[in-house]
Amino acid sequence: MGLKSLLFSDPILFFIVAIALLYSIIAHEVAHGWVAHLFGDDTAERYGRLTFNPIPHIDVIGALMLFFVGFGWAKPVPVNYNALRNSRFGLVSVSLAGCFANVLIAFLALLALQFPIVNSSSATVTVLTIVARINILLGAFNLIPIPPLDGSKVLMSFLPPGAQDSLARIEPYGFYILVFFIFTGMLNPVIGFVQNILYGLISMIVGLVR
Repeated sequence: MGLKSLLFSDPILFFIVAIALLYSIIAHEVAHGWVAHLFGDDTAERYGRLTFNPIPHIDVIGALMLFFVGFGWAKPVPVNYNALRNSRFGLVSVSLAGCFANVLIAFLALLALQFPIVNSSSATVTVLTIVARINILLGAFNLIPIPPLDGSKVLMSFLPPGAQDSLARIEPYGFYILVFFIFTGMLNPVIGFVQNILYGLISMIVGLVR
């Protein structure tokens, strides 16, 4: 069941899913800031972004996109990459932290679905299924190496300086590039491939935990 159809068929359930997804994108950003703090950068903390209070995080357009299109974003957490200890490992860790948070949420949602008491409620199954699906989509989408997505920062950490500069110059146009690729469907095979990998890994771990 899609989110738009859920809005008209069951507004209360839509509200519950919306809150869960809102906190999914907030968790993505808080994870970036928290890991950056572990590596010595307190920028996110100074800006009041290491919090699950939604107000500092909400990007209205990103939230609406999440609820009605299936992917979205919160305001990016500020990170001073020059302040990170162990710069390359720190950069990769901070960049992957948000995706890891989304994969962890998806894992917990799919794990919860394994319990009979959870499966006895169709509303709970709907919420957890949507939360798992969209969190895996968010994790997969953010791994794409196009600025400003997290995957671009991971790629940048392994590129020589000249190539890093070239990739950085794309960032002001990255949003428009992504919009073009998304609405033409050109990113679908890439996102689908990464999603399948994440689903496979999560399913394997859930099977081991059961």
